[in-house]
Amino acid sequence: MSTPRFLTLPPGVSSQQIETPLGSFAALEALPVSGVPERWPALLVPGFTGSKEDFIAVLQTLAQAGRRVIAIDMRGQYETPGPDDPAAYTCAALGADVAAIAAAVGRGEPVHLLGHSFGGLVAREAALSGAVRLASLTLMSSGPAGIVGPREQLGRILLAELPEYGLEYMWSNRMEPEALAAGVPDDIVAFLRKRLLANHPTGLVAMAEEVLGAPDRCAELAACGLDLLVLYGEHDDGWPPTLQAEMARRLDAECVVVPGALHSPAVEAPETTAAALTRFWNAAESRLLQQQHG
Repeated sequence: MSTPRFLTLPPGVSSQQIETPLGSFAALEALPVSGVPERWPALLVPGFTGSKEDFIAVLQTLAQAGRRVIAIDMRGQYETPGPDDPAAYTCAALGADVAAIAAAVGRGEPVHLLGHSFGGLVAREAALSGAVRLASLTLMSSGPAGIVGPREQLGRILLAELPEYGLEYMWSNRMEPEALAAGVPDDIVAFLRKRLLANHPTGLVAMAEEVLGAPDRCAELAACGLDLLVLYGEHDDGWPPTLQAEMARRLDAECVVVPGALHSPAVEAPETTAAALTRFWNAAESRLLQQQHG
């Protein structure tokens, strides 16, 4: 799970609710500290067991480039409630949520969409649905299909243990020991526990099945005509970096490798990550505006 290094909201960042026809979603909204948003907005989607707080370290920097930036909790994650129906947590269903959120955020303008890890699979569904006007799509530490490697094994362990033992067991026997061994500060450990236990258990099981079994949709995504960015840490322990590089080639996408980062570049290298995103978003906007004006 992504582990934020701090929880204090920076200047210009506030908690919000994004209202859509599909429901209300908890969010963090970042606005420029000085000036007004002059560029198209961005929407950030977290990964499996993650939340909007995973983006805290990049929100202010991204907004200072002149845009409104929204990070969300997906349905069933942390501060966004979810139903008992497992069908609400498929990539397609969550993608429909994200498309509705993007439409609300865009207010008629195209939106830059970013999905982290499992959130990348969900964002991809939103893009392929054609239900919302996007300016670009960024897949951050995500992959072409179901996850492989060490995190695949963690997903399978969760699928085996969560329905039988519950979230408290998962926290006490797996996630808390890992956090303590990594030297995570007490206040962040308390947040990680609160966040995990706030997740809908049905949602976690369904999302785990989705992240393990997602199909490869690169061919469809490559044909959608969007500006695409694949961004990942040099030492990513999720989808292997070589697999993400190959995905970028198949998508004809720009590819950015963040030096020193693992699976959460927005946490581990926030300034490098924010600079790469701002540059990519600005370039995508310029291309779209040129196309619109002939």
